[in-house]
Amino acid sequence: MENISITRISSKGQIVIPLEMRGDLKEGDKLVIIKNDSQIILKKADEFSKTLEEDLEFARRTEEAYKRYERGEFKEMGFDNFIEEMKKW
Repeated sequence: MENISITRISSKGQIVIPLEMRGDLKEGDKLVIIKNDSQIILKKADEFSKTLEEDLEFARRTEEAYKRYERGEFKEMGFDNFIEEMKKW
């Protein structure tokens, strides 16, 4: 079930999470803020951190792979050859 509430940003950039939206949040809890275009997502850091390390590692490896691709370090092969190569792994 979705809840919707409205809050304001203070002159210091602070927001108040309305009481009815807090659920199990308590003073001192850490929150992760994710901004994507016009959306802002808040997530408890303890729940987020379970996959954060894996997500950051995946992003790092993807960036490294893209840089290697740009340098021409990849080789091209047909589908059948690719499948045969994957079977060796």
